[in-house]
Amino acid sequence: MFPIRFFMVLFILSTVTTVTAQANDAKNAISVGAQQFALYLPQLKDKQVGLVVNQTSVVGRTHLVDSLLAKNVSITKIFAPEHGFRGDYDAGAHVKNTVDSKTGIPLISIYGKNKKPSAAQLSGLDVIIFDIQDVGVRFYTYISSMHYMMEAAAEQGIEFIVLDRPNPNISHIDGPILKPQFKSFVGMHPIPVLHGMTVGELAKMIKGEKWINNAADLKLSVVPVGHYTRTSRYSLPIKPSPNLPNDQAIGLYPSLCFFEATPISIGRGTDFPFQVIGFSPLPLGEFNFTPRAIKGAAMNPKFKGIEVSGLDLRQSDIKGLELALFISAYKQLKANDITFFERKDFMDKLAGTDQLRLAIEAGHSVEHIKQSWQPELSRFKLKRAPYLLYR
Repeated sequence: MFPIRFFMVLFILSTVTTVTAQANDAKNAISVGAQQFALYLPQLKDKQVGLVVNQTSVVGRTHLVDSLLAKNVSITKIFAPEHGFRGDYDAGAHVKNTVDSKTGIPLISIYGKNKKPSAAQLSGLDVIIFDIQDVGVRFYTYISSMHYMMEAAAEQGIEFIVLDRPNPNISHIDGPILKPQFKSFVGMHPIPVLHGMTVGELAKMIKGEKWINNAADLKLSVVPVGHYTRTSRYSLPIKPSPNLPNDQAIGLYPSLCFFEATPISIGRGTDFPFQVIGFSPLPLGEFNFTPRAIKGAAMNPKFKGIEVSGLDLRQSDIKGLELALFISAYKQLKANDITFFERKDFMDKLAGTDQLRLAIEAGHSVEHIKQSWQPELSRFKLKRAPYLLYR
């Protein structure tokens, strides 16, 4: 028999070990750039500051706007990207210039016709801060907004600071490199669909590769993510846009977004967008759902009020860029004389090339298509190497 004192010692040792482990976890926890106040507040002293932010721009549970105002930073303008300052606009919906009801700070839309702010809209600013959660996919438009803001800042001699955040798809580099003739707001840079970079790293590359006007004149600084590596797992605490509600949708987004150029639904207008595919009247699977209007997410989704049949991908392990589902759907619709590429131009803009669509139409396999990307992907990895911040 062991004495009671022995078990008490074991209990104390176990408790100490647990507390120590918890303390180490807290010490090494990922901390986004916005949390590193000591690294960028000195640059804001006595400056007029503009912010490019949305609902993801938080420090803990406090929005960056409120955090900086509490530290007496002079914020004079807020620039709102796609989905708006509060993240409650549909994809593609017009974002209006207005005034933030809570702070009284002017809100300037940088989505729609005014993607790049004018000199007048930037007048009086000394510094612009970009702090938005991205998902690491070329056609996700926050990086296009960053591009235009960087260029405008360079032209007007305004300092630009990126408060970096993790890339939930950082471990994937895949897809065709964008060709110049297919440049658009859903693809502005010669990078693959999945580029494996944070917004801070990408900002450094945009400047370094002179992808913006007056790149050499831009005073750029990046506040890195603390305790972050390229293998760190990070679950987004706030959905980055209305139709990416969880980690599963974010993981499937690179593969399912191409369906936007086809008649197939990817779940807009449901509680599981970018986690299903469906069509009617031709069934693509046994899972049924009926899209509906959802304010702030999908007011006019495909097949609104119509039941469609397809696949439930909420438990799938698909990650990166998977083409098998897309090519399978193409073949099913083609066999039934249904046009698959309804919006060829949009498909080519999403892909950054017409070669992917043409390869699918020619009947090439997934393996053949992916192999065709490898030489350019290898060159991209070498080109991006000097701009990487995380091991």
